[in-house]
Amino acid sequence: MLTEVRIAGEASYPASGQQLLDCRRINFIFGANGSGKTTISRVIGDPSRYPSCNLTWENGRALDALVYNSDFAGKNFASTMPGIFTLGVESKETLEALEKLKGEETDYLNTLDSLLITLQGSDGNGGKKADAKVLRGDVEANCWKIKQAHDEYFQAAFAGLRNSKTAFCDRVLSEYASNTSDLKALDELKTKAATIFAAGLERHNVFSVPDFSELLTLETAPILSRNVVGKENVDIGALVRRLGNSDWVRDGRGFWDQSRPVCPFCQQQVKADLTKSLNEFFDEAYLIDIAEIDRLLRSYRSLSENLSGQVDAILSRASTFINNDGLKLEAERLSAHTSANILALERKRREPSAVVKLDPMSEIASAIRTIVEVANVAISDHNSLVENVTAERQLLIGQIWRRLIEDQKDMLDRHAKGKSDLDKAISGLQNGIQKKREALLNVQARIAELERTITSVQPTVTEINAILQSFGFVNFRLQTAGEKGQFYQIVRNDGTDAAPTLSEGEKGFITFLYFYHLIRGSMTTSGISADRIVVIDDPVSSLDSDVLFIVSTLIKRVLELACDGYDNIKQVYVLTHNIYFHKEVSFDPKRGQECRAHEAFWIVRKVNGESRITRYQHNPIKTSYELLWAEVQNPDRSRLTIQNTLRRIVENYFKILGNMDKDEIIEMFEGRDKQICGSLFSWVNDGSHAVHDDLYISADDRAMDSYLRVFKEIFEKSHHIGHYNMMMGIPPVEPGAVVAVPPAPAIMAAN
Repeated sequence: MLTEVRIAGEASYPASGQQLLDCRRINFIFGANGSGKTTISRVIGDPSRYPSCNLTWENGRALDALVYNSDFAGKNFASTMPGIFTLGVESKETLEALEKLKGEETDYLNTLDSLLITLQGSDGNGGKKADAKVLRGDVEANCWKIKQAHDEYFQAAFAGLRNSKTAFCDRVLSEYASNTSDLKALDELKTKAATIFAAGLERHNVFSVPDFSELLTLETAPILSRNVVGKENVDIGALVRRLGNSDWVRDGRGFWDQSRPVCPFCQQQVKADLTKSLNEFFDEAYLIDIAEIDRLLRSYRSLSENLSGQVDAILSRASTFINNDGLKLEAERLSAHTSANILALERKRREPSAVVKLDPMSEIASAIRTIVEVANVAISDHNSLVENVTAERQLLIGQIWRRLIEDQKDMLDRHAKGKSDLDKAISGLQNGIQKKREALLNVQARIAELERTITSVQPTVTEINAILQSFGFVNFRLQTAGEKGQFYQIVRNDGTDAAPTLSEGEKGFITFLYFYHLIRGSMTTSGISADRIVVIDDPVSSLDSDVLFIVSTLIKRVLELACDGYDNIKQVYVLTHNIYFHKEVSFDPKRGQECRAHEAFWIVRKVNGESRITRYQHNPIKTSYELLWAEVQNPDRSRLTIQNTLRRIVENYFKILGNMDKDEIIEMFEGRDKQICGSLFSWVNDGSHAVHDDLYISADDRAMDSYLRVFKEIFEKSHHIGHYNMMMGIPPVEPGAVVAVPPAPAIMAAN
């Protein structure tokens, strides 16, 4: 079942969250409309829709949640509703077989819970896995002490591990398992390390030599020395050639397109065929040359930037093998020359007819290449010298680890044995869990198959119709519908669809009855006996008052099943804003001042626009109505006020029912009892109290006994003796006794 519900950042709940902690089998939550009750029911019903909220399940095993709230009512009330499958009346052998399978399922679930608790604890953070974490934490701490004690001398042997306890511990355990190096004295190893691990003996990577070949090729591109002009045999070609203003004409075309037929410069009318002449002058060959210039400029800019980046990367290594000052000088020359050449290319782009010559880069390229190649030769020579030392270093590192492992052998032996034992236990538990899960799935499949053979939607129709009939709802009923009778339809006695014409009270009542039977059934032929929790949110908010108490009775039956622990209903949450309903459904004559072990009480309040949940160790809902009953229970009750107290109880209680026919109840009495009964119903006669009703008239013991007797008989004759017994603290019928739901009294108005 649920042990904790956390609501955060939803509806009126703050982002910091509110919690229902240590939930019990029975949970009563009271709160005014709009306080945040329905949000609780929605989160329990579908937590996946509320990622900021969280549900914590006992032993980590989530159960199905069946939720009655406004969402359920809106979704499920319709002219046609899915049928509810329940176990039908079958042979004793079949039902016994199902019961046996359910017992096996329970055994497997209990065993799985036990294995999981042993493996990982009840909260997922304990058990053998927690022991393994503790063992790992201990060995990491001990290994880190090794590092701290020897880091001064053996930093090179610890390279890559000096900032991580986990990595260092992994290396220690790896060396413990596989190191076979010679065992040397610690002082000898320290002396040797001072020489072998001296700075400067590590290998270095050679530099990549920048390749200038593509850049140098671009310097000799033929397009640079070519006069890119328009087609000369056009009528304007001779003039352009004579004036040498091809670039000026090309730029002026943009202005001409905007000002024609007037010249943008002299403002005179121009011949209509000038545009054609211009287009013929700047023909396709001209456009191809322009595109070649653009490509050349882009390529030169990209190559020069890439080469400068390569040179800068070499300088950033600050290697002692390279002539950094010389390379910096050449890098500056490279930047200056490429910038000048880019300017020249941009000029060629602006003035295609101009002849452009780029500054040659071969000398700079050669100088840079020489500097890098000389450095690479030095690096290669250095690496050749290091090769011999590398073998010695690897040998020394192995000997260092062997020495350190040997010095901590007792600690590492203990860890190895402890880890081996834990690994075996965890592996055994995981294998056991896997086998039990497979067996559980097999049993559940057999249960589902057996349920499919013995389930039916008809029993639910029969039971709901019986309840409707017994409580005066005689104008409509349920009947099976659909090709295979797998749906329910609400119909009038003549078979017509009744759903559109039902009152809100009738809709609410039949929807609740549908939910009530769904608790012990399923909308499919399987899953009927699956464990589940039930959430009931304000079931009387839209019910007529005359069915409030039958709903309370039905819910109390659900509470009893959850409390007993022998049914598939493992936990119940009841949420309401109705004080009378809360008192009815939460009444327990065995409860003292404090909550019983299986129950919990909360109140949800909205404070400054935020929902707040408060838990109580007792039933926090107290009313003046309850205090009136306390006066009746008191053996030292006042003679002076008892008549008025009884009258106020009758007034409060039967006013809830609304359509109670008080005259029929009065007619059930005779003589003085009839007068007493009439006085207790005096509020009905004129809607207000006469002057003498509130006078305190002292009565003797005999008169007081008569009033108390008639008072009780009013509840008996109206078939509400259960409420009388509840409020008087009279224990209910002993467990095991058969209690039938009383038929609707004649005084109740039919719906």
